[in-house]
Amino acid sequence: MFKSFDFFMPAHLYFGAGSLEKLSALPLSGKALIVTGGTSVKRLGYLDRVKNLLHKRGIEAVVFDKVQPNPIVEHVMEAAELARRESCGSVLGLGGGSSMDSAKAIAVMATNPGHYWDYIGTGTGKSQPLVNKPLPIVCITTTAGTGTEADPWSVITKTDTHEKTGFGHPWTFPTYSIIDPELMVSVPAHLTAYQGFDALFHSIEGYTVSIASPMSDMYALKAIEYVNRYLPIAVKNGADLEARSYVALANTLSGFVETVSSCSSEHAIEHAMSAYHPHLPHGAGLIMISLAYHAAYAPHCPDRYATMASVMGEEASVDGFIRALSRLQEECGVNHLKMSDYQMSPQLFGDYAQTAFDTMGGLFQLDIPNFTQADVIEILEKSYR
Repeated sequence: MFKSFDFFMPAHLYFGAGSLEKLSALPLSGKALIVTGGTSVKRLGYLDRVKNLLHKRGIEAVVFDKVQPNPIVEHVMEAAELARRESCGSVLGLGGGSSMDSAKAIAVMATNPGHYWDYIGTGTGKSQPLVNKPLPIVCITTTAGTGTEADPWSVITKTDTHEKTGFGHPWTFPTYSIIDPELMVSVPAHLTAYQGFDALFHSIEGYTVSIASPMSDMYALKAIEYVNRYLPIAVKNGADLEARSYVALANTLSGFVETVSSCSSEHAIEHAMSAYHPHLPHGAGLIMISLAYHAAYAPHCPDRYATMASVMGEEASVDGFIRALSRLQEECGVNHLKMSDYQMSPQLFGDYAQTAFDTMGGLFQLDIPNFTQADVIEILEKSYR
C-alpha cells in the first residue's frame, strides 16, 4: 500500500570541500554563541577558523566548550543563560552530533522560559509547547554520524533520571548547515566507524519502520549504499577525501530519512544504555546490539531486509543482510566491541529495557514487530560479551 508522507526541510545546506568559507557570507547578526566540546576543534584550528570567519562578518564569538559526548541538560541550561547574558543573536554548533544537538536545545532555551525538560514529551517531561521561536541555529559538522545537520532532532540526557531522549520541532531545524568533508579527515578510525554506523542505522531503521514511505526509502537506500561502499575506505584512510565526502553525504541523507521517517526501537535501546553509561559512544552501542536486534526484527519485514542486502552487495535475503552487516563491521574493525568493556552487566538489562520504553516508547510504536521488554532483554542477552 502506498504510504503518505510529510517532508519539511527548511535548512539551507552548504555541502562540499571548502564549504566552511561560506560562513563569512551568512546573514547573521549580533553575537554568536559557538557550542562545542572536547579538544580536537581547538587543536586542529577549526574553532579559530570559525571565529575568524565570523569576525569577517562583524560578528563577535562567545564560546561554550563544555559539551560532552552524550550531552546533558545541565549544560543546556548553563549555555542558554550565557547566550541570554551576552545577548547572542544565533547559536552555532561546531563539532559532532553532541555539539549540534546541544546547539539546538540551547537555542530553544535561550528564548523560552523554564527548564528544558518542561518541553520534553516523554518520561518525566511536562510536554509544554514552545512559547517563543528559538535563536537561529547554524550546524557546522566535523563528523559524519548523526545527520542532525539535516533534521530537527536533538538528543539530551537528564542524568538524575537516566533519561536520554529526543526533542524536535519545526523551529529546531538548523537555519544553515555547513557540511565540509575537509573538516572530517582528521577523525580517528574508530570514531569514523562509530559515526558511520550511526548514520547507517538511521537509514536502516528509517527504511524498516511502519511509517517508511517512498520518499524516505529513496534517501535511505542511497545512504546505505554509500556507507557500505565508502565507510571501510574512510576508516582505513582518513585522508581519502572522496570517501569522506560520500560518507558525509550518506550522513546528510540519513538526516533526511529522520526528517520524513523515524528511528526504530534500536535507538531507544541504545539511548537507555548510554544514559546509564555516558562514556559509551552512541555508535558503538548501536553496533553492539545490531546483529541480535536485526535478527529479531527482520522476519517481520523480510522483503525490506532483502532489498537492503542487495544494496549492500549480498544475496537478497534476511541472511544476506545479516552477512552484509557482519562483514561491514569486520571491515571497519568494530566487530569485537564488548558491553562489558563499558561496565554494562546482565543485572542491568531489565533497567535498560524499562528505561527504553519509559523514555522513548514512541519508537517501539513505530516498529513493525511488537517488541516487549522481554524481547529487549533477550536482544541484550544475545549481544552481551
